[in-house]
Amino acid sequence: MAQLLEKQMEADQGQDDLPGPRGSGPSRQQQVEKLQKKADLLDKWLTENQPKPGAAGRENQSNVTDNDSAKMMTSHGAVQGYNSQAFIDAKHQVIVHGEAFGNGQDHGHVPPMLEGTRANLQSIGYGAECLAGKILTADSNYHTLVNLKKCQEMGLDAYIPDRKFRNRDPRFATQKRRRSRKFTLKDFHHDGTLDKYICPHGKLLKLQVKRCVDHGNVYRKYVAAEQDCRGCPLRARCLYGTDAKHKHLAVPIGTEGINLSKQMVEKIETEPGRRIYPQRLAIVEPVFANIRSNKRLDRFTLRGKIKVNIQWLLYCLVHNIEKVLNYGLAYA
Repeated sequence: MAQLLEKQMEADQGQDDLPGPRGSGPSRQQQVEKLQKKADLLDKWLTENQPKPGAAGRENQSNVTDNDSAKMMTSHGAVQGYNSQAFIDAKHQVIVHGEAFGNGQDHGHVPPMLEGTRANLQSIGYGAECLAGKILTADSNYHTLVNLKKCQEMGLDAYIPDRKFRNRDPRFATQKRRRSRKFTLKDFHHDGTLDKYICPHGKLLKLQVKRCVDHGNVYRKYVAAEQDCRGCPLRARCLYGTDAKHKHLAVPIGTEGINLSKQMVEKIETEPGRRIYPQRLAIVEPVFANIRSNKRLDRFTLRGKIKVNIQWLLYCLVHNIEKVLNYGLAYA
């Protein structure tokens, strides 16, 4: 902070040498005092607030205006905000539980949402095992070990596909995006003598990690040199994402414990799985469309987790009141 202040002071000193009347703008001293005030506010904020822990022990970026919020990627770019979640019943699209999270990733949202749903159901007379055996569908963003373990613990019949489930589904085989086939492990030649892989363009991938575990799968990780991938003509078929710099090849060598991810993948690819999972679109998406488009909640207007959560729950409540008006008489 002191270095930044010093640089700003040097820049301000240069402004004093410019021609023009002295009284035409703020004085150098006023600018220094303004910057010092901002620096003092930042120092005070850092003293009163602790770092935000993130995944794998890494620190998440804090926000001085609303530290409960998080930076999230949307179709309009990166925004600072909250991730609204809703647990919805399939019969009449009633929101059983809702909560707003200051985390853009859905990797750990299933446990608190299930616990909140169970608490709501228990408050109206249901037992602790009220969710056991019930069907749960969620999109591929929720396919993490934490979420899958919670579903297993509560006895749910869950259908949460991995990110590559459409690539294995024959119903998507005729889509245009599948015409340019991505390279798979079979397209890379393994040199057993050097323990290296050779890519389809003839470049080497060297061993980087001997053993890493992801969702219960054990891999050896090989990596290519960045300069080899930078101008490669096969780059579009090899790398995923426009920001990828070079190829990482994960070679499966076994499993560790019960592989819940593999079990879920196999379950989704069964005939019942392919019939049940697509129902999620008709259950969940209309609810968010109703709140976003009809109720006009296209952004949260408050700050702080508590206030934002109240705002989200109020809109969920209005949505449910409509459901009571439409279907309530049938159960009266």
